[in-house]
Amino acid sequence: MIGLYKKYWRTAFDIAVLAFTVWLVMYVFSFLYRIAAPVFLSFLVFLIIEPLAGRLHRLGLRKSFASAVSTLVFILVILAVLVGIGYILAWQIGELQKSLPGLQLTVQERAASLTASLQERLEALDPALTEKLNEAIAYVTALFSRLATSFLDWFVRLFSSLSTFVVHFFIAIILAYFLSVEIDSWKKIASERSPKSLQRAFAFLREHVFRGIAAYLKAQATLIGITFVTILVALSALGVPNALAIALIAGILDVLPLLGVGTLFVPWIGYLFLTGDTSLALWLTGLFIVVSGTRQILEPRITGQKIGVSAFTMLAFMIISLSLFGVMGLVLAPVLVILLKALYDHGYLHRWIRFPQEEFAVSPFQPADADVNGERRRD
Repeated sequence: MIGLYKKYWRTAFDIAVLAFTVWLVMYVFSFLYRIAAPVFLSFLVFLIIEPLAGRLHRLGLRKSFASAVSTLVFILVILAVLVGIGYILAWQIGELQKSLPGLQLTVQERAASLTASLQERLEALDPALTEKLNEAIAYVTALFSRLATSFLDWFVRLFSSLSTFVVHFFIAIILAYFLSVEIDSWKKIASERSPKSLQRAFAFLREHVFRGIAAYLKAQATLIGITFVTILVALSALGVPNALAIALIAGILDVLPLLGVGTLFVPWIGYLFLTGDTSLALWLTGLFIVVSGTRQILEPRITGQKIGVSAFTMLAFMIISLSLFGVMGLVLAPVLVILLKALYDHGYLHRWIRFPQEEFAVSPFQPADADVNGERRRD
């Protein structure tokens, strides 16, 4: 055992330093996001509005006016999308609300029937067993009550967070406008006064990481689009009311790690079985299996082709980051995975993490198409 420690203490130290650096970066970013969320969002808005602003500026408009036009177009597009989605959801949710009294009455009648049948059977059983069953039913009822209360609390917090996000987002739009106007001066300052090592690091991130993030977002958008279209077509064919709103909600839920569309379909299918609508419940069960299976099949291929990272690796990092750093960790997890992949592909991990030479013919972190010095082989 002592010999094993002697051989691998340098390796363990290098990995610990790298892990601590990753943890420190994630912690700093999550802390800064809590105190300066609009600043981070402004960079995202800037990346969206700057291409149009730059093009208008090259056509002869003053940069301030070009940035204003681009920002205005961005705001109009966002408002149009929100108004359109809001109208569709309001209309279809209104239709759903009209049917809620009937649904509630059906559930109450079904629950009363099941309760009466259960009581008749309990009377014929041993009193001790009946008492245990009553205790179990009371426990389950209390559990569902606590879950419902927790869900309502979470729903209120979600709307509170959403309102805060809206305020931060509009502040970010203002910051993005000024950043677009001043970007040339900021680029000049960065090129003249920042360290060369920092410039090389940023160039590496821009070339290999930022492009990977864009590819990852495109892959997720493709998967969500497939889920949305599949559910919309299937529900429309089954004649389910409010199919568009349901498909839209399912597409949004599809982003959630582990939960996905099951957050919507599992309670819905359970309700249909409870109310006796077995036919639709079976169809929805089949649709849920098809949607989940399609995503499980396509996600590794699409994500792997876009960024070269398996879906399992990405999901594992997202879950760990969410547990450690909250929502910001969930956002930064794809960035971290893509960065580590880029560092591996270009031989940096091979040079940073030392392994006992007598233990390995080839370093575990050495890329397949690199030589011992970490440089690319020539074809």
